Amino acid sequence: MTMSSGHSKAVELFQYVAIVVVAVLLAFFIRTFVAEVYEVPTGSMLNTIQLGDRLVGEKLTYRFGGTPQAGDVITFTSPLNSDTLLVKRVIATAGQTVDLRDGAVYIDGQLLDEPYTEGKPTYSLADRNGAVIQDYPYTVPEGHIFVMGDNRTNSLDSRYFGPVAISTVTSKAMFIFWPFDHARGL
Repeated sequence: MTMSSGHSKAVELFQYVAIVVVAVLLAFFIRTFVAEVYEVPTGSMLNTIQLGDRLVGEKLTYRFGGTPQAGDVITFTSPLNSDTLLVKRVIATAGQTVDLRDGAVYIDGQLLDEPYTEGKPTYSLADRNGAVIQDYPYTVPEGHIFVMGDNRTNSLDSRYFGPVAISTVTSKAMFIFWPFDHARGL
């Protein structure tokens, strides 16, 4: 009787260990290939995304051939620091021309409707030391996108670091889930 009891405890222990291992592997798989949680540490996307908001970025769309589209809020590896992920809005895609005139953004000659900026003006950052883009209009090269933070007066974005390689995009931001009073789709 004792061996049987010991055997069942060993089986029970094995089952618990197997459940934990499967859970860890599943979490790793989901985080690597499906979706990831990000905490936003800056105010460059105000008022769309608040400082400290936590959002979910899904990875499947871009992993399986989709490309970022104008208006998408995305996460990507910073061109200035490969250890940093940024969140910005796609303003233009490859082949499109971005022009900044009188505080407004024009894409291929058309004024861009941007209610998410809450009327904040958009100016070139060419006067900042280290700015990559010095002249507008600017045509986005193949394999790249042009991104900007919604808080245009407080965002280092493609106006400063240049176009973002599509290969560095990590996810499409889907929704804010924390804090609960900020929860909504993006």
